[in-house]
Amino acid sequence: MLMYFFVRRVSAGALLAMLAVPACALDVLTLELDRAKIVELPAGTNTLVIGNPGVADATILRRQNRIVLTARGFGETNMIALDTNGIALAEILVRVKSPPPSLIVQRGLERETWSCTERCEPAVNPGDSSRHTGEAVKQIGQHSGFARPATSGGGK
Repeated sequence: MLMYFFVRRVSAGALLAMLAVPACALDVLTLELDRAKIVELPAGTNTLVIGNPGVADATILRRQNRIVLTARGFGETNMIALDTNGIALAEILVRVKSPPPSLIVQRGLERETWSCTERCEPAVNPGDSSRHTGEAVKQIGQHSGFARPATSGGGK
Protein backbone atom coordinates (compact mmCIF):
# COMPACT_ATOMS: atom_id res chain seq x y z
CA MET A 1 0.00 0.00 0.00
CA LEU A 2 1.44 3.35 -1.06
CA MET A 3 1.51 6.04 1.62
CA TYR A 4 1.74 9.77 0.96
CA PHE A 5 3.20 12.31 3.36
CA PHE A 6 4.12 15.97 3.34
CA VAL A 7 7.15 16.62 5.52
CA ARG A 8 7.72 20.02 7.11
CA ARG A 9 10.45 19.07 9.57
CA VAL A 10 13.21 16.62 8.81
CA SER A 11 13.53 13.87 11.41
CA ALA A 12 16.75 11.92 11.89
CA GLY A 13 15.28 8.92 10.03
CA ALA A 14 14.14 11.04 7.09
CA LEU A 15 17.53 12.73 6.95
CA LEU A 16 19.25 9.32 6.76
CA ALA A 17 16.85 8.26 4.01
CA MET A 18 17.64 11.41 2.01
CA LEU A 19 21.35 10.82 2.46
CA ALA A 20 20.86 7.31 1.04
CA VAL A 21 20.00 8.84 -2.34
CA PRO A 22 22.93 8.35 -4.70
CA ALA A 23 25.03 11.47 -5.34
CA CYS A 24 24.44 11.27 -9.08
CA ALA A 25 22.56 13.84 -11.14
CA LEU A 26 18.87 14.11 -10.29
CA ASP A 27 16.16 13.38 -12.81
CA VAL A 28 14.39 16.66 -13.64
CA LEU A 29 10.67 16.80 -14.36
CA THR A 30 9.30 20.10 -15.72
CA LEU A 31 5.60 20.86 -15.29
CA GLU A 32 3.47 23.78 -16.43
CA LEU A 33 1.52 25.70 -13.77
CA ASP A 34 -1.95 24.25 -13.01
CA ARG A 35 -1.37 21.23 -15.24
CA ALA A 36 -1.08 17.59 -14.24
CA LYS A 37 1.16 14.78 -15.43
CA ILE A 38 1.11 11.02 -14.75
CA VAL A 39 4.41 9.89 -13.24
CA GLU A 40 5.60 6.30 -12.91
CA LEU A 41 7.10 5.50 -9.50
CA PRO A 42 9.93 2.99 -8.93
CA ALA A 43 8.79 -0.54 -8.08
CA GLY A 44 8.56 -1.01 -4.33
CA THR A 45 7.65 2.60 -3.52
CA ASN A 46 5.83 2.73 -0.20
CA THR A 47 6.15 6.40 0.79
CA LEU A 48 6.35 9.53 -1.32
CA VAL A 49 7.76 12.76 0.11
CA ILE A 50 7.35 16.11 -1.65
CA GLY A 51 9.64 18.85 -0.34
CA ASN A 52 7.27 21.78 -0.98
CA PRO A 53 3.61 20.88 -1.63
CA GLY A 54 2.99 24.53 -2.59
CA VAL A 55 5.01 23.89 -5.77
CA ALA A 56 3.70 20.41 -6.66
CA ASP A 57 1.12 18.03 -5.23
CA ALA A 58 0.56 14.34 -5.89
CA THR A 59 -2.54 12.17 -6.12
CA ILE A 60 -1.98 8.44 -5.77
CA LEU A 61 -3.54 6.16 -8.36
CA ARG A 62 -4.90 3.16 -6.44
CA ARG A 63 -3.37 -0.25 -7.06
CA GLN A 64 -0.86 1.22 -9.46
CA ASN A 65 2.71 2.37 -9.07
CA ARG A 66 1.83 5.78 -10.50
CA ILE A 67 0.79 9.22 -9.30
CA VAL A 68 -0.75 12.29 -10.86
CA LEU A 69 1.62 15.18 -10.15
CA THR A 70 -0.01 18.64 -10.32
CA ALA A 71 1.93 21.92 -10.53
CA ARG A 72 0.57 24.31 -7.86
CA GLY A 73 3.04 27.21 -7.86
CA PHE A 74 6.18 28.47 -9.57
CA GLY A 75 9.54 27.21 -8.40
CA GLU A 76 11.41 24.02 -7.70
CA THR A 77 11.01 21.22 -5.20
CA ASN A 78 12.07 17.62 -4.90
CA MET A 79 10.17 14.36 -4.66
CA ILE A 80 11.64 11.29 -2.95
CA ALA A 81 10.29 7.74 -3.29
CA LEU A 82 11.04 5.49 -0.29
CA ASP A 83 10.61 1.73 0.16
CA THR A 84 9.08 0.08 3.26
CA ASN A 85 12.42 0.33 5.10
CA GLY A 86 12.77 4.07 4.42
CA ILE A 87 15.47 3.53 1.80
CA ALA A 88 15.37 6.13 -1.00
CA LEU A 89 14.58 4.51 -4.35
CA ALA A 90 14.61 7.71 -6.40
CA GLU A 91 14.74 11.47 -6.11
CA ILE A 92 13.28 13.73 -8.77
CA LEU A 93 13.69 17.49 -9.05
CA VAL A 94 10.35 19.08 -10.00
CA ARG A 95 10.35 22.46 -11.78
CA VAL A 96 7.21 24.48 -12.46
CA LYS A 97 7.10 27.06 -15.27
CA SER A 98 4.47 29.22 -16.99
CA PRO A 99 2.29 27.46 -19.53
CA PRO A 100 2.85 28.66 -23.08
CA PRO A 101 1.75 30.76 -24.76
CA SER A 102 1.53 33.50 -22.19
CA LEU A 103 2.33 37.17 -22.11
CA ILE A 104 3.54 38.96 -18.98
CA VAL A 105 3.01 42.73 -18.83
CA GLN A 106 5.13 44.56 -16.25
CA ARG A 107 4.19 48.16 -15.38
CA GLY A 108 6.50 49.27 -12.59
CA LEU A 109 5.71 46.91 -9.71
CA GLU A 110 2.38 45.86 -11.23
CA ARG A 111 2.39 42.59 -13.17
CA GLU A 112 -0.32 41.02 -15.35
CA THR A 113 -0.39 37.61 -17.00
CA TRP A 114 -2.30 36.98 -20.21
CA SER A 115 -2.98 33.65 -21.89
CA CYS A 116 -2.55 34.06 -25.64
CA THR A 117 -3.89 31.52 -28.13
CA GLU A 118 -6.03 33.04 -30.87
CA ARG A 119 -6.19 36.25 -28.84
CA CYS A 120 -4.92 37.30 -25.40
CA GLU A 121 -7.23 36.84 -22.40
CA PRO A 122 -6.51 37.65 -18.74
CA ALA A 123 -5.04 34.79 -16.71
CA VAL A 124 -4.33 34.49 -13.00
CA ASN A 125 -0.82 33.54 -11.87
CA PRO A 126 1.10 33.91 -8.62
CA GLY A 127 2.88 37.27 -8.59
CA ASP A 128 0.21 39.16 -10.55
CA SER A 129 -1.08 42.45 -9.13
CA SER A 130 -4.17 42.22 -6.94
CA ARG A 131 -6.06 44.56 -9.29
CA HIS A 132 -5.46 42.29 -12.30
CA THR A 133 -6.13 39.10 -10.32
CA GLY A 134 -9.29 40.47 -8.70
CA GLU A 135 -10.78 41.56 -12.01
CA ALA A 136 -9.93 38.24 -13.71
CA VAL A 137 -11.37 36.18 -10.83
CA LYS A 138 -14.54 38.30 -10.86
CA GLN A 139 -15.01 37.71 -14.60
CA ILE A 140 -14.33 33.97 -14.24
CA GLY A 141 -16.94 33.78 -11.44
CA GLN A 142 -19.53 35.60 -13.54
CA HIS A 143 -18.85 33.32 -16.49
CA SER A 144 -19.13 30.21 -14.29
CA GLY A 145 -22.43 31.51 -12.91
CA PHE A 146 -23.91 31.57 -16.39
CA ALA A 147 -22.97 27.93 -16.91
CA ARG A 148 -24.79 26.64 -13.80
CA PRO A 149 -28.15 24.99 -14.41
CA ALA A 150 -31.12 26.89 -13.06
CA THR A 151 -32.77 25.27 -10.04
CA SER A 152 -36.45 24.70 -10.28
CA GLY A 153 -38.61 26.49 -7.76
CA GLY A 154 -41.32 23.89 -8.25
CA GLY A 155 -43.41 22.23 -5.58
CA LYS A 156 -42.60 19.28 -3.41
